[in-house]
Amino acid sequence: MKEYDLIVIGTGSAMPIVDAVLEENPDTRIAVIDRDEPGGICLTRGCIPSKMLVYPAELVREIERAPAFGIDASLKGIDFRRVMERMRETVDRDVAGIRRALEESPGVDYYRAIASFTAPYTLSVDGTGIHAEKILLCTGSKPGVPPVAGLERVPYLTSDTLLGLDTLPPTVAVIGGGYIAAEYGHFLAAMGSKVTVIGRNPQFIPEEEPEVSALARKVLGEHLTIVTDQEVRSAENRPGGTVGLVARDRGTGEETEYVADTVLVASGRIPNTDILHPERGGVRTDARGWIEVDDYLQTSQTGVWALGDANGKYLFKHVANYEARIVYVNAFLGERVRADYRVVPHAVFTWPEIAAVGMREREAVEAYGADRVSIGFQRYQDTAKGEAMGVRDGFVKVIVENRSGHVLGAHIVGPSASVLIQEVVTLMYTDLHARRLVLASMHIHPALGEVVQRAFSSLMSPAEYRRLLDDYGLSAQ
Repeated sequence: MKEYDLIVIGTGSAMPIVDAVLEENPDTRIAVIDRDEPGGICLTRGCIPSKMLVYPAELVREIERAPAFGIDASLKGIDFRRVMERMRETVDRDVAGIRRALEESPGVDYYRAIASFTAPYTLSVDGTGIHAEKILLCTGSKPGVPPVAGLERVPYLTSDTLLGLDTLPPTVAVIGGGYIAAEYGHFLAAMGSKVTVIGRNPQFIPEEEPEVSALARKVLGEHLTIVTDQEVRSAENRPGGTVGLVARDRGTGEETEYVADTVLVASGRIPNTDILHPERGGVRTDARGWIEVDDYLQTSQTGVWALGDANGKYLFKHVANYEARIVYVNAFLGERVRADYRVVPHAVFTWPEIAAVGMREREAVEAYGADRVSIGFQRYQDTAKGEAMGVRDGFVKVIVENRSGHVLGAHIVGPSASVLIQEVVTLMYTDLHARRLVLASMHIHPALGEVVQRAFSSLMSPAEYRRLLDDYGLSAQ
């Protein structure tokens, strides 16, 4: 049995904790374990590689828009293999740097193997027993595969295996209608695939405001086919190496067959805890397998903490980074700081880009009442920069509590949405009258930031907002 001061499972957002602990006490003995390449899901199979693929897709769409501005530009071709190689070269370089740092750290024993609990505070790693009174569980997540009859007998991609492609599939059927489907559907279509996205939910990207999803479906739908409220029930190999999917409309019961060269399963992510056996270590999981934690991110076993995808709260890298800071001060500095999830932003890097933070309108009205909630709205095209960029229909929506002026939520669909949302995110961390601050502060003219400022200057009731959406043809119906 090897004894350690700290065991860390996963090499993603917990690594800054390892660095901080060793900086404070270089004699600390730490075991770092990861069965995969080091760097965590974000680097190896998530945020970084996917965005390196989405950006070339954005360039394709921008080049296609050039003639509208009097520019004689055309797309001569796409070297798909080079697009993929550039992504993999970048990921491999960063992975190699992290591996080297782990292997050369005098305070770290780095295991590239599967870890599983055998008893409280005790794990088996590739046949070696290790023990520590303090353990960090940062086990990430993996692609979920829906229970589709015959799916196991047909070749299919996930968001993990797609990264190994060198040849562009001519046709792709995507199972799922959420974030992953929206981003990779956009990428594959821009590269030249004929893509069909098959969503089970009645709403495309169901996590977003209905009007945001409706606009995204309208714009993205100019480049690929999006169907919703259809559940894929079966899959089978077809002649010529294609795959046939049969989906049933959840409303009418009507069945439709979709045939494609390749299937991409993009129906969400699930826990990795099946191989960890946390129950042997006295660590409870919920019904789905996510590790349960308290408000301080400690598990049911004292001294064992879980952060990032492992606890299933928010599967975003920026949340994992935030949780790492909470775990560090609680586990190593002896403080008692609660994790605060009131302000969790996210973005969807599809076409058009989407970003949001805080409550949706329905949630705000349910929590505060319609009389205490106001909606601010501004279209990109009604600002100078938006007009210059030729943006159509993109908008900013803010949700404000009338008495305090606090921002309850914000939703943006259009260019640079992930950047524009940050002004609102920062405001939501203050106790100040956010609307007054936005209106009083200078916003560069003409710049896209004005679309956020103007949204705060046009507050209206939820009923008035509904009528405005109808007037602009932006309602979700």
